[in-house]
Amino acid sequence: MKNKLKLGQAAGVVAFAIIIGAVSMSSSSTVDARTTKAEANKNRSVNAGVALNLTDVADATELLTAGVTSALTYYGADVSVAQNDSNVVTASAQGAQAGDTAQETAQTPTAAQTCGYTNLGMSVISSGNLNIRQEASTDSEVIGILTNHNACELLEDAGEWYKVTSGKVTGYVNKQYLVTGDEAEAIAEQEIKTVATVNTETLNVRAEKSTEAAVLSQVGNSEAFTVNSVADGWVEISVDDSVGYISQDYVTLAQALPTAKTIEQVKYGDGVSDVRASVVSYALQFVGNRYVWGGTSLEKGVDCSGFTMRILGKYGISLPHSSRAQPSYGTKISASEAKPGDLFFYGSGRSISHVAIYIGNGQIVHASNKRDGIKVSNAYYRNPICVARYLPD
Repeated sequence: MKNKLKLGQAAGVVAFAIIIGAVSMSSSSTVDARTTKAEANKNRSVNAGVALNLTDVADATELLTAGVTSALTYYGADVSVAQNDSNVVTASAQGAQAGDTAQETAQTPTAAQTCGYTNLGMSVISSGNLNIRQEASTDSEVIGILTNHNACELLEDAGEWYKVTSGKVTGYVNKQYLVTGDEAEAIAEQEIKTVATVNTETLNVRAEKSTEAAVLSQVGNSEAFTVNSVADGWVEISVDDSVGYISQDYVTLAQALPTAKTIEQVKYGDGVSDVRASVVSYALQFVGNRYVWGGTSLEKGVDCSGFTMRILGKYGISLPHSSRAQPSYGTKISASEAKPGDLFFYGSGRSISHVAIYIGNGQIVHASNKRDGIKVSNAYYRNPICVARYLPD
């Protein structure tokens, strides 16, 4: 922010006094009251620790850098002081202009710049999901979803729509649910997180920061997790409703903003019944809603088994509110046989502690944890203990 200093008038004489110490110029020359006008008209950088008196320099531009204290008297002009890493003053007879290019470009990157966005858009929706469509029409196929405060790159202005790319999805979004410019940046500053992306095939999640600690679960290559903390070579993450630790040696840490999720289930292919497609479509309506331990409300909050209980319950399948008990109410199948609507069960060893709904193409939807709520994940982000079928083929 620039502070304006009103300059006093002195009939035809310019007095510019800066009291700190010895005179130092970027040209290494000494400047005093005998400076000629020709010399004074040149732009000069005055460094910290100077004492300078200038007269008859109405066209001069003075750049005062770090640590300079200024006392200024100038006829008929304003002096602008830019408050940044250095105090930079530019004065001229026509009025002050703040800063030099080098100072202005040496600013802290914005959240958008840090995360690689050049034209940032942020979704703003009060509830539910924002559809990303194949074309700029409400009749077009839904190919992805944005939840509240997800980031996207704006590619094209298409009237009432923006063409965007977010995560792995590129398509069209209704303009009224996106904000841009300073408003988008303000939201991004609040949403930016450190994310750990697994860069090895299978990585153990430990109960403590030690290779001797119990293995809570395993996560797969390319899976990304919001980082709680990093210390002693270990990254603390939340996996479902548990907190665990993964080795920093096998992840890539980066700043990121939340992005869109793909909807691969719209391309099921042959052999998937209308009932199974309906189950998946219904379950995905709740992506972005809250995770609440012990909860059974799809709108107000639900845990993993409450989620599967409510979703399948709509289709006449009665399940208990327990991930450990739910497998016995279905038919056990291998993961390779799984179809949309089947349930994947996870845990440690043979002890089940989490359940999710398979949506096809190697993906699941589940009530994950308090941080992420209901979300879409890779079905093999952890090794499933078992898979069960409840719906008819």
